[in-house]
Amino acid sequence: MNAKQILEKVKQFFREVVAEGKKVSWSSKQEFIGATIVVIFAILVLSMFIGLVDFVLSRLFGLIM
Repeated sequence: MNAKQILEKVKQFFREVVAEGKKVSWSSKQEFIGATIVVIFAILVLSMFIGLVDFVLSRLFGLIM
């Protein structure tokens, strides 16, 4: 393959990427904000749970040792 063929394949690839991007059903701004809030809330809840489990287990192991 020469450089011209490679360049054409790269161009074709990016044309296909743009075409597929146009087919995607993008979320509205409101849906995006709602999903972001859900993710942040889930991360906060999970991090608090992991912190609580870590605290309890460290206390238990402290009593045992």
